[in-house]
Amino acid sequence: MTAANPFHDPVRFERRVPPCTLVIFGANGDLTKRKLVPALFRLAYDRRLPAGLSVIGNSRTAMSDDDFREKMRESTQKFLEDTPFDENLWRDFAAGLFYVAGDMNDPACYNAIRAKLGELETSRQTGGNALFYLSTQPSHYAAAIAGIGAAGMAQAEDGRWRRIIVEKPFGHDLDSARELEQEIHKVFREDDVYRIDHYLGKETVQNILAFRFANGIFEPLWNRRYVNHVQITAAESIGVEGRGSYYQEAGALRDMIQNHLLQVMATVTMEPPAVFEPTAVRNERAKLLQSIHIMKPDEVEANTVPGQYGEGRVGGQTLPGFRQEEGVSADAQTDTYAAITFFVDNWRWAGVPFYVRSGKRLAKRVTDIAIQFNTAPHAIFSSQSADTAPFAGPNLLVLRVQPEEGISLRFLSKLPGSGMKLRPVSMDFKYGSSFGVRSPAAYETLLLDALTGDATLYTRQDMVEASWQAVQPILNVWQNRKFDFPNYAAGSWGPKASDDMLARRGHVWRTP
Repeated sequence: MTAANPFHDPVRFERRVPPCTLVIFGANGDLTKRKLVPALFRLAYDRRLPAGLSVIGNSRTAMSDDDFREKMRESTQKFLEDTPFDENLWRDFAAGLFYVAGDMNDPACYNAIRAKLGELETSRQTGGNALFYLSTQPSHYAAAIAGIGAAGMAQAEDGRWRRIIVEKPFGHDLDSARELEQEIHKVFREDDVYRIDHYLGKETVQNILAFRFANGIFEPLWNRRYVNHVQITAAESIGVEGRGSYYQEAGALRDMIQNHLLQVMATVTMEPPAVFEPTAVRNERAKLLQSIHIMKPDEVEANTVPGQYGEGRVGGQTLPGFRQEEGVSADAQTDTYAAITFFVDNWRWAGVPFYVRSGKRLAKRVTDIAIQFNTAPHAIFSSQSADTAPFAGPNLLVLRVQPEEGISLRFLSKLPGSGMKLRPVSMDFKYGSSFGVRSPAAYETLLLDALTGDATLYTRQDMVEASWQAVQPILNVWQNRKFDFPNYAAGSWGPKASDDMLARRGHVWRTP
């Protein structure tokens, strides 16, 4: 067995998974191939799965169990990271992979899956437990949930359990999110619904809780008296990568900020839970999301910036603009970049701006949270030479989510030699070098949690609605405006209006 990660809570991460079957709708799609099956195989490699764990894949494509196993073998070999592909382990793992072809609009599909669940309960001792995973287009969610319910597969008896994982997006706006909730709750109890946000499974995002609530040195500073502002950046250097038709209907605000980044923001700013258990943690995260200031139309104009990338040159290569991407209209008004200034209406954070930005075709792939503290109240070193003065900036704490997970604290120190010249220095923590063990991928952590019934890192319905309530006024204003797009070049850091938004409060975007 591989060495245990000393950072993980052994009670939470290393507890045994009960016998069960995972049913994946959309098993012929990219998510299953790139993330889900490789994550399960890695968990098997770490001996965290029961011997009888089974997977039933479903899609419309006709194939046999062996065809499905071979397809999953190819994708696992291709996308498995930091783990050797063990042939003997794969043979044992693949024996638990099964496939049922069928259309999600056809009741016969669900009857076939139900029959397969019953068969596996006997042949592989799955205990009758089942976890359903909706790895499909959101337009199929309602049909799949209704089909599961009509076939009687959502009901657990005799101590068995039935759960469902729903992938984002959880609706297209506030109204559709509520409609989806109604469809889910016709079949499943809220306690059995796991709305997955893979950002919450990332080690650095989880470590925010440990960093804040396990260290007495930082939590006293985590408030409006000491924090000047917070910047949350999720930048991608790639474009839409062949997903132009989908992305044209989504945009950066819906695709990244409404879910991923607001959840990250809530984790950074939530109050301490009384205990570290799912309900307490999610209660505090929900309270924070419900405290985000709801903008009025004039506030939307002042505190939000949409953007769309145009043609640009990077490394001598010409990159196409969004409107030149396959499947995108020549006059598309889609936001491929969004920067929002959020405020939190509570005692801890009143008046502190939270600058949240996300975009495609930016200068660098990076996701981080930068917490800038107030400057010292009296600048006794203000007489230093002009060449040194620009470095006398505020203290900065950076939580790096990707590509290299870690934490950096910047403070000022005297430059060796004569005179009181200051330079910033950093104390850096990196997961790889500090622990010397591999950090589990987000889907490994989240799948294990769902299989063991731990919802700490999953999104609850009240959080979904609170997030939509925060962004709905922005969507309402944006959809009634015609923007002068494109307004930033591919390979840049976004539109100038985004810089202007911060400049009005005397702030600047940091360059990660």
